Amino acid sequence: MTEAEFETHYRRYISYLNERRVDELGEFVHEELTYNGEPMTRLDYQNLIARSIAAIPDLYFDVRLIVINGDQVACRLMFECTPQSEFLGLQPNGKSIAFSEHVFYRFRDGKIDEVWSLLDKPTVEAQLAA
Repeated sequence: MTEAEFETHYRRYISYLNERRVDELGEFVHEELTYNGEPMTRLDYQNLIARSIAAIPDLYFDVRLIVINGDQVACRLMFECTPQSEFLGLQPNGKSIAFSEHVFYRFRDGKIDEVWSLLDKPTVEAQLAA
């Protein structure tokens, strides 16, 4: 894939997340992958995302920056949302929060094979403690 094709493919993947089409990620994610160095199945990965969406119904993946290098994609995502139940082991306080995630992907044959996610948990903790 060219860089432009990779970006289009990745943005389509994000649109599936925002449309809550988590059960349809087979087009984008291998059956087995690694997430932050740990092996998991696509179903595990889908469930991880689904739990976040269940905890934060207004969760919207806002792509702010994409960098593509060969089979790797780096993205800065921003979130402005209101948790309704436990998120990252933290209890909601009824207020909206804003935070970022830096996520890095390695693709193999056009599908996600590895994910490294760096979520700004200290910012989430500070806002939920307020």
